[in-house]
Amino acid sequence: MKKQNYKVGEKLLKIRAIKLQPTMPFTWASGWKSPIYCDNRKTLSYPEVRSYIKNEFCRVIKENYPEVEVIAGVATGAIAQGALIAEALELPFVYIRATPKDHGLENLIEGDLKPKQKVVVIEDLISTGGSSLKAVQAIRNNACTVLGMAAIFTYNFPIAAEEFKKNKVKLVSLCDYNTLLDVALDTDYISSKEMETLQEWRKDPANWSID
Repeated sequence: MKKQNYKVGEKLLKIRAIKLQPTMPFTWASGWKSPIYCDNRKTLSYPEVRSYIKNEFCRVIKENYPEVEVIAGVATGAIAQGALIAEALELPFVYIRATPKDHGLENLIEGDLKPKQKVVVIEDLISTGGSSLKAVQAIRNNACTVLGMAAIFTYNFPIAAEEFKKNKVKLVSLCDYNTLLDVALDTDYISSKEMETLQEWRKDPANWSID
């Protein structure tokens, strides 16, 4: 476990951008019952956390994607973070809509993205990877190269790892599910028994239940 990943996990839990409720699960839009809920847009409301996340993104981008020419944020959760990162790195910024506009130019990508540019995609959260990889494909359809993706948090679902591998997309995340559980246990946010429940959920989230 990297020290930086652990520190990001501490900050996400502290501001309740991520909540853990093993005995009172949330219901996701997909219908899944989940002991964890993540809303990383909350980081924008805390200047110290916002700056830390931005600086960590800049660090991992410089280390992993030094050839980057454009930063692209995935709508809506990563638009603000992507713009902050692009500003810090003095790079152009674009963002990718979930669906094209239904009027005007009907853009899917907002901003000026030129063919053959090298792009890093920013995400706030990776679950199954479906929406993230649609954004990657939109950029590739624009005749650009996607160097990879950087995200604040990933659940480490095997299906996401498989899809990223299949689509040949490198993913770097500032924090992940396993690291977050370690932080939560170390800080007494959860008990050892709750840790077991959270680990069980990750094995089969679609069919998990506390009953």
